[in-house]
Amino acid sequence: MSGRKTPRKPTRVRREDFILTLTSRHVIVVATADFEVYHDVVGELRNRGVTFMTIEPGDPLPERTSLVLTGAAGASTIEANGVPTIVVEPDEARQAVDQALATIRGDDGRTVIGVDPGRKPGIAVVVGDTVVAAFQVPLGDAIDIIERELENVETPDPVVRIGDGARLQSAKVINQLEDVRIELVDETGTSPYLGTGARGMSDVLAAVNIARLEGEPVDHRTIEPTAGELQRIKDRSREESETNRAIDDELARRVARGELTVKEALSVHRADTDGGDAPLE
Repeated sequence: MSGRKTPRKPTRVRREDFILTLTSRHVIVVATADFEVYHDVVGELRNRGVTFMTIEPGDPLPERTSLVLTGAAGASTIEANGVPTIVVEPDEARQAVDQALATIRGDDGRTVIGVDPGRKPGIAVVVGDTVVAAFQVPLGDAIDIIERELENVETPDPVVRIGDGARLQSAKVINQLEDVRIELVDETGTSPYLGTGARGMSDVLAAVNIARLEGEPVDHRTIEPTAGELQRIKDRSREESETNRAIDDELARRVARGELTVKEALSVHRADTDGGDAPLE
């Protein structure tokens, strides 16, 4: 015999067709009779590979419980005995799990949203040292994403950090955000080398790096577009036009300032040249 000991198998508990390995440092307990909350929370935890257990509201908490996730209806029946408890509202499972993981890790830092601006900005939400969400959306949707994430912030003094590389797009984001600290970050060197299989991730990873860099506080950014930038906007308008028409310099300048989308500028241009009102819908 070699004298080697057979490794001890971890204790496993099968519950509701989900195998839970009770060898992690922390155990999250889900205790709710609300099916919608249960379904959404359990789905989020499974997707992230987090160890958890489920119990009925009112049942004793298992040993080594680090945190309890419950619905509003059953919150009063939980005897947490000092264990942190998070009440989950319907449709807010992702935010609740973000908060739970931040609590377990001891993250008490601020929430930082990093933005790598462009026609399809990369957006990263960082809490403490952890990236909790990432997006890449058309520029027109970026403000809605950022504002939605800010609404769900649980940590104090959130900040939005925006790269300074794409001047026109960064100005549009800065000028449309309100009631939040904004920092303009030197984004030199924030785009990483992408190896095999990482194609398409550059903007999101750059947004993570931008979130980790301190910048200069700003509340407005005025950019005078260059002739080349105006020409690119005019070229885009021709590409998007069904009649192969391009907008003029003044409309292109308004697009650059974020006052109009290309589609709206085309409507104004059509009205000016063909007569009639411009439908800015």
